[in-house]
Amino acid sequence: IADEKSPARISHRSFATKSLRNEDSMDNSYIEDLRKQVKKALKEDKMRYRHTLGVADTSACLAMRYGVDMQKAYIAGLLHDCAKCVPDTVKLEECNRYGIEVTEFEKNSLYLLHAKLGAYYAKELYHIEDASICSAIYWHTTGHAGMTKLEEIVYSADYIEPYRNHAQNLDTIRQLAFTDLEKAIYQVTKDTLAYLKKKGGSIDPATIQTYEYYQKYGVRRYGFHGTSHRYVSARCQELLGKPDGQGT
Repeated sequence: IADEKSPARISHRSFATKSLRNEDSMDNSYIEDLRKQVKKALKEDKMRYRHTLGVADTSACLAMRYGVDMQKAYIAGLLHDCAKCVPDTVKLEECNRYGIEVTEFEKNSLYLLHAKLGAYYAKELYHIEDASICSAIYWHTTGHAGMTKLEEIVYSADYIEPYRNHAQNLDTIRQLAFTDLEKAIYQVTKDTLAYLKKKGGSIDPATIQTYEYYQKYGVRRYGFHGTSHRYVSARCQELLGKPDGQGT
């Protein structure tokens, strides 16, 4: 919780002292130390910590599947909810204090700010200097059009980690995540929008944009009646290192 002992008020020296830079590799002792710090920060919410470990593990598995740095994915998953337990009003106060952009929608849905604030915590309190990790934390709730592979991984892992058990089409999405990550994201956003509409809840425009992007991506990639021949041709040219229109 965000009182005098919250992450926003703990000295940086209380956290891991080794910074993760783009050129650095991680080691198990660093990860274990980071895990202990997160557990301490989430000590008031044991279920949240269990979810956090599930997202970290799932992110690492997806990273191995898609050739992304496994340790970056694990760290992004481990820190994705590091600001979750901060009271909503304090989230807003700290976003304003640290110059973090808050949209009009977020002002009425303050819980969403844990992603942006979490990215700030990752850099400033946990000393994560790798921008790709912080970005994956920043976008893990709503996603955005054209996410990086690491962002897609953490976004998906947050939805499919093993302790999740209430979402619609969960088994199907879990399988998709390891076979076609973009299609999995499309299904996640589609089901999320359907759930919010049924519930009568408000919908963040960023989530709609994510859905529309991955819906269009699927049409470009697969066409309306199966895999697009144009997509296959372009992808083959890309893999062969040849410009469009150059034959084999």
